[in-house]
Amino acid sequence: MSDKHRKESIVKIACCQMEPIVGKKSDNLNKSIEMIEEAASNGANLIVLPELCNSGYVFETREEAFELSEEIPSGESCKSWSKICKKLGVHIVAGINERAGDLLYNSSVVIGPHDYVGTFRKVHLWNEENLFFEPGDLGFPVFKTPIGRISCHICYDSWFPESYRLAALQGADIVCVSTNWVPIPGQDKDREAMANILVMGAAHVNSVFIAAADRIGTERGQPFIGQSIIASYTGWPIGGPASTDKEEIIYAEANLSDARRKRNWTEYNQPLRDRRKDVYGEMLGSQQTCLLYTSPSPRDS
Repeated sequence: MSDKHRKESIVKIACCQMEPIVGKKSDNLNKSIEMIEEAASNGANLIVLPELCNSGYVFETREEAFELSEEIPSGESCKSWSKICKKLGVHIVAGINERAGDLLYNSSVVIGPHDYVGTFRKVHLWNEENLFFEPGDLGFPVFKTPIGRISCHICYDSWFPESYRLAALQGADIVCVSTNWVPIPGQDKDREAMANILVMGAAHVNSVFIAAADRIGTERGQPFIGQSIIASYTGWPIGGPASTDKEEIIYAEANLSDARRKRNWTEYNQPLRDRRKDVYGEMLGSQQTCLLYTSPSPRDS
């Protein structure tokens, strides 16, 4: 492949680590736009924002959650993000509190220079999210864009290997994770965040880039850990981790076509092809009965 064609697959990724304030939609939206503008001025053309970055996260009542929600793509946040994406010629993935009729979803919206691209709804709800949101019903879509095949996850989705595998099986080049990671019990403050270990492992075993934008701060007593990260298809970080307590933007340049090309690890091994579908199902589950092994008793010897 010529250098010219290789350059067509290169993107500059930015993860915007910010501190949304619950209930301050206008302020949060303005801050997100400022960070998008800063990232774009530094050459980024794929920009990822945290989970529920427009509304804040820790709701006290369903009424508050509904009040801070909006429809996609007709709401104020999507309109503002679409306008800035068109102006700057960038793609963004942003966490948003989505209202669909009488239902709420913890969602990510994908928007490009030519307007709205698509929506992902968080599949695995965490803790009290179950009081406000419906589980995602759109699966794990992969959005084909001019800069590459983009899939999305939100926070707790990263704890399920199936989430990344389903994206990879559909040809995703990169998974953009809008997240609000919280401390994990037993986590040593001087060690790598468990979430980042999961991201790096998933990037490695699925040969996909992963860009995770976290938030910081403490909201209504709930602390968040920051440490946004961008991982190569190899699993190793190429951007970040960011700090635990500062608003900042991390960057990485990546040739997304490598996610497809380098899935062949050796002459004999390719992690998606090597799956033993004769032992377990194409997508999930076993095709064989599990046999429980029991040690033989002395009289069976």
